[in-house]
Amino acid sequence: MTDELRNRLLELERSGWESLCNATGSDFYGAIMLPDAVMVLANGMVMDRDTVVAALSESPPWRAYDISDVRCIAIDADNAALVYTGTGYRDGPEPAFVGAMSSVYHRTEAGWKLALYQQTQLPG
Repeated sequence: MTDELRNRLLELERSGWESLCNATGSDFYGAIMLPDAVMVLANGMVMDRDTVVAALSESPPWRAYDISDVRCIAIDADNAALVYTGTGYRDGPEPAFVGAMSSVYHRTEAGWKLALYQQTQLPG
């Protein structure tokens, strides 16, 4: 695993979080997810790309986020996973969402694309 790969995937992950903070997540994830990609959420839902795009177009934005404990696993030359602890903060009194998160990326001619995202909520 190279620092270059880790940094590139972390840049993509941060761009995703930024899109969730500025209410452009539906556009970002519509573009970065492979056509058959899925997201497995902490509540047990498994969402395909079209469902993710529709849900994010109606979701309230996050106020802020933090990414820590980042690990990058090179699967092969064209596939890699980024694993980290993500914390998302919304406006309002509810506590932050803290989760163990993993994103599996596949390199295409157009660049790295998201194949699978999975989150597990961590105790607060």
